[in-house]
Amino acid sequence: MAERIVVVGASLAGLRAAESARKSGFTGEVVLVGAEEHLPYDRPPLSKAFLTGPSDVRSPEPFRTRRQLAELGVELRLGRRALGLDAAGRSVVLDDGELPFDRAVIATGAYARPLPGATGDDRIHLLRTWDDAVRLRSRLRPGARVLVVGAGFIGSEIASSALSLGCEVTVVEAGQWPLERALGAEMGLACVELHRRAGVAVHLGTAVHNIEPHDDGLTARLSNGVSLAVDLVVVGIGASPNTAWLDGSGVAVEDGAVCDAGLETTVPGVFAAGDVARWHDPAAGHTVRLENWTNAAEQGALAGRRAAGMPSTPYAPVAYFWSDWHSTRIQMLGTSAADEVVVLDGNPADGEWVAAYRRGDRVVGVLSVARPSETMKYRRLVASRAPWSDLLAFAKERVARRLAVN
Repeated sequence: MAERIVVVGASLAGLRAAESARKSGFTGEVVLVGAEEHLPYDRPPLSKAFLTGPSDVRSPEPFRTRRQLAELGVELRLGRRALGLDAAGRSVVLDDGELPFDRAVIATGAYARPLPGATGDDRIHLLRTWDDAVRLRSRLRPGARVLVVGAGFIGSEIASSALSLGCEVTVVEAGQWPLERALGAEMGLACVELHRRAGVAVHLGTAVHNIEPHDDGLTARLSNGVSLAVDLVVVGIGASPNTAWLDGSGVAVEDGAVCDAGLETTVPGVFAAGDVARWHDPAAGHTVRLENWTNAAEQGALAGRRAAGMPSTPYAPVAYFWSDWHSTRIQMLGTSAADEVVVLDGNPADGEWVAAYRRGDRVVGVLSVARPSETMKYRRLVASRAPWSDLLAFAKERVARRLAVN
């Protein structure tokens, strides 16, 4: 009987795992299971281009068509939800029965966290799926009063999109230091100023106490005593990994499925990738769970190779993510877990700059804001954990070149 790899989660990570298993020479069955009815599609545009684009688009553009997946030898089980994993019996329990496997990849991603006490009203939105985006887009009309809860990347992208559509936008963030984990406190705060410069009202260190529904809108009462009359609320307070279905499976879960350096979980032959995976990141110096496109693609590819029987390879990427706010691209290489952050070029007060993150005497990260061509110039230095002095010398040369051109 042919061996079977089951990939649970028809996400970017899941798709890359299925493709990678085939490219690695696996000749058995590959089954891709997804809770949504849609073929795997790109999620980052949901908070940006989709919200501001044509309103007559009826379905997401898939990464691969059904024909392409069939030619690759990938069997689809869409609209099927995973309810459990039987490690001893080597099967995934779906809502329509059991699916045996020889090896499996967990790529079930994460779900958007709801705002406690703010559910049950269709004017309060989360954004994670295509269907979520369709519902939200129908309400983003010119003049609509929009409250975005959370100044992270998703919330900020939605705020930017809503503003470009002519909405009146307010962002409320419970933390004093937005984006602290991703960019560090100083740089996160500098990026939030992009909102204020664009015309978004921002309340930091402020919680939403409650949201009261009315026939003609909603009233949000904030911890700073302000009451906001709004037409809709979008909640972007982070995501939690989809791991409840793994209860009792033997897969260790600690804010994600715990993996070794090669993405294998505590159940032999079961791997994890993408937003749901937690592994030890040598760059950060501790275990991490990353929620970005690049990580999902790269982890998915490695998990697929491992499931196909390829030798273990430690996952040690140069982390990279980006976001677009108010026509400004924000790009981050490496990690913000640093002893110091130094602005190398530009000025946060002007809305465009390049900054570097130092840990000890090494560079561990680089951030660029509104300097899209600069980021990858520093990749080699971040990847090699180059001496800080080398980074400063390279940055000085880059600035001199830019000034000479201008």
